[in-house]
Amino acid sequence: MVLALHDQWIWDFWLTRDGGDWHIHFLKADKSLGDPNLRHRNVTIGHAISQNLVDWTYLGTCFSPRQSAGFDDWTTWTGSIIADRDGRWHMYYTGTTHGDGGLKQRIGHAISADLHTWTRVSDEAALDISGPDYEEYTPGHWHDRAMRDPHVIPDPRSNGYLMYFTARVPGIEEPNAGGSIGFATSPDLYTWTLQPPVFAGGLFGQMEVPQVVNIGERWYCLFCPCARHFSKEYARTYPGMPVGGTHYLMASHPGGPWQIAPGPFLDGDTPTRRYAGKLVKIENDLKFLAFVHDGPEGEFVGEIGDPLDVTIDGNGLLHLREDGAMRNAV
Repeated sequence: MVLALHDQWIWDFWLTRDGGDWHIHFLKADKSLGDPNLRHRNVTIGHAISQNLVDWTYLGTCFSPRQSAGFDDWTTWTGSIIADRDGRWHMYYTGTTHGDGGLKQRIGHAISADLHTWTRVSDEAALDISGPDYEEYTPGHWHDRAMRDPHVIPDPRSNGYLMYFTARVPGIEEPNAGGSIGFATSPDLYTWTLQPPVFAGGLFGQMEVPQVVNIGERWYCLFCPCARHFSKEYARTYPGMPVGGTHYLMASHPGGPWQIAPGPFLDGDTPTRRYAGKLVKIENDLKFLAFVHDGPEGEFVGEIGDPLDVTIDGNGLLHLREDGAMRNAV
């Protein structure tokens, strides 16, 4: 079965393991809006729990936009959750405000003891972008100032933490060549230092919902673009027509250098079948979970699909196994 709500759309999500339980936090919006494109500005964060990533118990809304004026008084978008050394949960999320027309995204921070009741750490954003490495809002060039979808992991080289996020680099004439993976570091999950992007490769207009995962000696950074955001050069070299879905970068180190995986997307279709995919390590198995984006007629679906098996070949490339067959095998 899938995780679906009869009266709400579900899209971007993030997973947390707590003992034998999987917690999923996800963006949701009321279907009474009529137009699914309106969901982005009418969003709350939902929460569900499962023991097997298949059978889910919905626990309701757990986080919403700020009720008073602030950096997150309009939307609370995609994020991630990590536990500190004392067992307290930290959620990092994307906020936008009515104060600047929702054009500038910033990263917020909340804490919880139970993964459902969250308290904001501060009235201020935990991290904002600045300086020459990141693109500010430029009317007519790109539709927003991108700084969203924070994904936080422990730094394997120290006792600190690493944050990856969706961003853009400045000075790129072609809008669809500006997408990057932003980067920040922290010693304690409270104080963050902005660093240069770990990837700014000129491939897409945006590289959404990054997820960095270590498997063996390799590191993988999943990300999502849609077909209309392929750069001219990447579209020219891609094996087939542009698609929407989930692809990935590869590296031998979490700081890079990162390289785009060769060949087709890990999971890509036109129309976009699934989006915002995540790799999930369960003991010796590797799974892929994504939300269902478009139906057979191109209509938005908005529900979490069942996990699919993932294999890794001798070159370290990921392959999705769907309906008993390997997808995008080479």
